[in-house]
Amino acid sequence: QVPLVESGGGLVQPGGSLRLSCLASGFTLSGFVMQWYRQTADKERQWVATIASTDITNYLPSVEGRFIISRDNVKNTLYLQMNDLKVEDTAVYYCHQPSRGFWGQGTQVTVSS
Repeated sequence: QVPLVESGGGLVQPGGSLRLSCLASGFTLSGFVMQWYRQTADKERQWVATIASTDITNYLPSVEGRFIISRDNVKNTLYLQMNDLKVEDTAVYYCHQPSRGFWGQGTQVTVSS
């Protein structure tokens, strides 16, 4: 059983939107800090957003105001709503549960005209 499985990536034009999902299995999302990271081939994995167990959120400055991290406790799913996408947002996006060290397999987001 894979603890985290992402979906929702794809190809979108600049200015467009995507919503990433991360389905959790084997544990309940609501009790844990959850995060999104991203990585390109030539850079280290970069933190994007965090949602605390209290639902307080924090964002990388370059995505604040454009991205929204949230969770649905009934569906046990983490989300990343990405709006006004830019070419520099192109990356593989991963969800992460830090205290257990869980990572998903990643989902590719490509922003291109």
